[in-house]
Amino acid sequence: MKTTLFDDTESRILAEAALRKISENTSRKTGDDFFKVLVKDLAQALDVFYVIAGRIVKDETQTVCNQTIAIWAGNDYMGNISYPLQDTPCHEVTTDSMCFHGSHICQLYPKDQLLVDMEADSYIGMSMVDTHGETLGILVALDKKPIDANKRLLALSLLSIFATRCAAELQHQDRENQLESLVEQRTAALKKTQQSLLEKEKMAALGSLVAGIAHEINTPIGVAVTGASSLIEFASEMDRRLNSDEVTREELQELIELITEGAQLIDGNLQRAASLISSFKQLAVDQSNEHNSEIDLGEYIDSVFVAHAAAMRKAKVSYRLKILDSVTMHIHVGKLAQLFSNLIMNSLTHAFPDGNGGLVTVTIGLKNQQVNITFADDGIGITPEVKTHIFDPFFTTNRGTGGSGLGMHIVYNIVSNFNGEITIPDTETGLTLKITLPLDKG
Repeated sequence: MKTTLFDDTESRILAEAALRKISENTSRKTGDDFFKVLVKDLAQALDVFYVIAGRIVKDETQTVCNQTIAIWAGNDYMGNISYPLQDTPCHEVTTDSMCFHGSHICQLYPKDQLLVDMEADSYIGMSMVDTHGETLGILVALDKKPIDANKRLLALSLLSIFATRCAAELQHQDRENQLESLVEQRTAALKKTQQSLLEKEKMAALGSLVAGIAHEINTPIGVAVTGASSLIEFASEMDRRLNSDEVTREELQELIELITEGAQLIDGNLQRAASLISSFKQLAVDQSNEHNSEIDLGEYIDSVFVAHAAAMRKAKVSYRLKILDSVTMHIHVGKLAQLFSNLIMNSLTHAFPDGNGGLVTVTIGLKNQQVNITFADDGIGITPEVKTHIFDPFFTTNRGTGGSGLGMHIVYNIVSNFNGEITIPDTETGLTLKITLPLDKG
């Protein structure tokens, strides 16, 4: 029977089902409740004995430790603990972003008494990295038996995705703690505090974008990893056959075809991952750029939508770009990127709550040296009361589920800083925003 490269259909279905279930179970959870649900569901999805979520802290002696937030152990939660990272595989995670050992973990780390007490044999850990590149915590799967190659890919995929989500949750907790401290300050410092909050919201939006891009990149990287494993197997098989007493031309040709197919698969998926990384990197660079650049406005807005592809696909929302006039602008690209990122996320969050998706349309025109941009969605629209307060700081219709009320206030401030105007005309359906900007920002 002819050997095939590999059939990842079943693995992909299992991974997608696990991802969907865990995402649904954790979607409305925050804080410690989020981590407790996550470790239990990951343990069940990966069929491992332990899953641990912890935050990196320093104790009173300034020793770097892992302070656990939630531990699932077999069939129940285990009490939280704190342990030094020195001489543990978790220390490797903080330096290399991930660590995997399929078996014999206790022999590899003989000074880690916790591994011995847990009777651990296999280990896989992923770092929780925030939008500044700082490791906030560690997500670990431990088992009392070896982790085979098939389970390894699923574990890497799920831990990679949810480690990013965990980092966002830890950042959210930190941000809430900071907000509680800020609101206690004197009224005289309110203006300074508000500016600080605007910057934090910008980073929170970028954190959400990071999570989406990480999910997008995970698929081609996972396929490439599987393909590379298959190439190793085919190379070994070719070596075995070449060293046997008899080998046929047909057998060698079959192996060559499999190796070629695997190489092409790896190449295609790595190129796709590189393209996604490039798109996100450009947007991240632009948001930190403090200088003006000359851009084609239509092309640039399209690139911002591309960077939000994961979030839009999840919300079942598509977009259409209508360019009535070709517009070249000299403008602060970082602020422009944040402007449209906030508009996109505002529509995804508020315009389509029923989950049926919809359409966002951006129209670009030019008249009397003024750039006219219309951003419209066909969602549920807004009430007159919301319309009146939509640009006010801290005003949100989504307070109970994490809304800060700063997104549209940031939009208004950016447009004002561009010496432009933003208005909301009356429409029969959805929400339409009309933005007018001077053509040359110099």
